[in-house]
Amino acid sequence: MSTVTAYAAPSATEPLTRTTIARRDVGPRDVAFDIHFCGICHSDIHTVRDEWGRARYPVVPGHEIAGVVTEVGAEVTKYRVGDRVGVGCFVDSCRECAQCRAGDEQYCAKGMVGTYNAVGRDGEPTQGGYSGAIVVDENYVLRIPDSLPLEAAAPLLCAGITLYSPLRHWDAGPDTRVAVVGLGGLGHMGVKLAHAMGAHVTVLSQSLKKMEDGLRLGADEYYATSDPETFSKLTGSFDLILNTVSANLDMGSYLGLLALDGTLVELGMPENPMAVPAGALVFGRRRLAGSLMGGIAETQEMLDFCAEHGVQPEIEVIAPEYINEAYERVLASDVRYRFVIDAASLRS
Repeated sequence: MSTVTAYAAPSATEPLTRTTIARRDVGPRDVAFDIHFCGICHSDIHTVRDEWGRARYPVVPGHEIAGVVTEVGAEVTKYRVGDRVGVGCFVDSCRECAQCRAGDEQYCAKGMVGTYNAVGRDGEPTQGGYSGAIVVDENYVLRIPDSLPLEAAAPLLCAGITLYSPLRHWDAGPDTRVAVVGLGGLGHMGVKLAHAMGAHVTVLSQSLKKMEDGLRLGADEYYATSDPETFSKLTGSFDLILNTVSANLDMGSYLGLLALDGTLVELGMPENPMAVPAGALVFGRRRLAGSLMGGIAETQEMLDFCAEHGVQPEIEVIAPEYINEAYERVLASDVRYRFVIDAASLRS
């Protein structure tokens, strides 16, 4: 066992504080790496504040992790010391169910093992990337292409793959009309990725205050959902709608924006159940679906795609001491568009 410096939440009501945590010894198939950068995801805040009811304290959040390999186990074949690598939302799965065998480990029948706030095969709680180093089985480690800066690669491991996976699954491309609901940490990646895939991209946001950003990031059109005329003007316009917000929307109005056989994909998780009028689905053969990040192979595909097409998130790099203030800014939507923690002081 070794110890590393980390930032942990001791309870749902206390700020994250500097501490030390244990990391397991490197096993035969393990990869150890120093963490250089870790993104802040809204899921981190939900977990830390026990808003999902499953927090195990003390908890070290962080599942957008990028760094450099320092040690590999004797049986590791995929990585070597000095490689640039990353870890996303999970660090293990059963490896036996149909989903795992198909490369959809995120839907593991027995439940994937989260990068933090979960229990690993050794029975110990997993702790995430707000720390100086981590040890992960090589099968759940990603290779970061050289052309992607580590600080930019980190948010791709959650925000990037969360948008890439549904775009790929529903065949976004040059003949596809895609709408992205919300222009935040997830939404801005949806715009960039859909644009890089050649789709016609529209942002649907509460207001027009980020319109200049949206068009700069690759949107072809930008509409305010607070304007009732938006819904009448855009009726039947889209093949695919990606909803990145966790608010309860008027589902009938949004489903009405879909063309025949169109799909609305839920990526956020509203606090309350959604009311879905059947007619909005039946008249138009429309679909309401969900999507949860991506498997390991698809995440690697996403990283390679981003490197090839120059797709990177818009980030603000912060020191670990700023984490608690960054959380408040995330909640106030005061970040464009992803905070990334520079873990240098946690490695020293």
